[in-house]
Amino acid sequence: MEIKEFKRKDETLVATLSGRMDAMTSTGFTDQMGVWTETGLKSFIIDCSALDYISSAGLRAILVTAKKIKTINGSLQLAALQENVHNVFSISGFDKIIPITATLDDALNQ
Repeated sequence: MEIKEFKRKDETLVATLSGRMDAMTSTGFTDQMGVWTETGLKSFIIDCSALDYISSAGLRAILVTAKKIKTINGSLQLAALQENVHNVFSISGFDKIIPITATLDDALNQ
C-alpha cells in the first residue's frame, strides 16, 4: 500500500491510498497519519479510489486513526471506495462510524 499527500484544500489534507491495506501495510497508514496530526493537521479526506483491498487489520488502523483524530476535534472522511472495499466497510458496520462519500469531489464540496 502507498499513502501520499495528494493536495490540500484550505485546512484539509487530501491523501490517496493505493494497493492493499493489510497487516503488513496498515502500520504505515497509522504512522503517516500520526506524523500529519503531529504537525497540527486535523481535517483529512482519504481518497480510496486506488485502494484494491482492505483486511481487518486495515479496518482497525482506520478506526484507531479516526478515534485519535476525533480526540483532537478533527475529522476523517473516506472517498471513492471501490465496490469490494466499500462492501467490507458496509459488512463491518464501519460505514456508520466513518463518513464515506461516493467521490472525492463530493468530499471536497462538503
